[in-house]
Amino acid sequence: MKAIVVNKSGGVDELNVQMVAEPTTPEGYVKIRTKAFGLNRAEAYFRAGSWGEISEPKIPGIEAVGEVAEDNSGHFQPGDKVITAMGGLMLARDGSYAEYLLAPPSNVLAVKTTLSWQQLAAIPQAYLTIWAALDKNLAIQPGQTLLVRGGTTTLGFAAITYAKARGLRVIATTRSAQNETVLKLQGADIVVIDDGHIADKVRDIMPNGIDNALDVVGAATLKDTLAAVKCWGQVCVVGVLSGTRIDSFDFMSDLPNTVKLSFFGSGLLGSEGLEFSASPIQWVIEQIEKGNMPSLVSKTYRYDQIQDAHQAMENNQILGKGVVSF
Repeated sequence: MKAIVVNKSGGVDELNVQMVAEPTTPEGYVKIRTKAFGLNRAEAYFRAGSWGEISEPKIPGIEAVGEVAEDNSGHFQPGDKVITAMGGLMLARDGSYAEYLLAPPSNVLAVKTTLSWQQLAAIPQAYLTIWAALDKNLAIQPGQTLLVRGGTTTLGFAAITYAKARGLRVIATTRSAQNETVLKLQGADIVVIDDGHIADKVRDIMPNGIDNALDVVGAATLKDTLAAVKCWGQVCVVGVLSGTRIDSFDFMSDLPNTVKLSFFGSGLLGSEGLEFSASPIQWVIEQIEKGNMPSLVSKTYRYDQIQDAHQAMENNQILGKGVVSF
């Protein structure tokens, strides 16, 4: 089968299409014929060696969409249209940058859709993560206000569209004023230009502060995000674009009294309490099909354009989701 392989840690030129053996399906696993997959920063970090030096051939990729080729778990039928994400992809076993992949049934969901493979491929990782962060961590409710810090990221786009469809008022941030239009097209009610200090700007709009905040940026913005939240409000961190460590954090001065702070890492997707069968993915698909939610897709690539795709991702040239098809 064709696969995109990294033989050693490095830049985008280490991503090469090679012929490798098609995997055999162990008992209890599902083999999926990959049709398309979404691009994620995690795969760039993996390729570069940030998660450990690569010294033997590795296949990246943490999500995909396609058809069931073989099921040794008893949960699916060959030909079922499915999505998959996490569940050990790229880390415990070969990832999704290949014509075939293996996944545990807990991390596979059969879907019904008329969306193209490219449109479908933008959904799994982004919306599963946003579902967990907004519904499980923050327990959002219609009528509340949500701040999305890092609105032009894939997770930012997904959070905006999902929260808006769920009946929330959405404030999104961007560092560039020229992105205001695209964020409003995704559903943002208000766009705030982020110069690193947006708490006062948000409180000019909502004097008592916002109900909930989703921080996709991470360490560099967290203190300021917390300052924009109302009494008994909540913040969930889902992104670490600016790193995972804050040089100094004082619980007395930096964490406002009564504000709840949490973190969601997508490695938990598919585990107890986050079963794919309980997720709103089919609903999200139907909302996109009906035109009630915009697509996340920004750019599409063929598998043999993977180096260009990773370079564009690293250069922040993809607003929303980049998708690669086989």
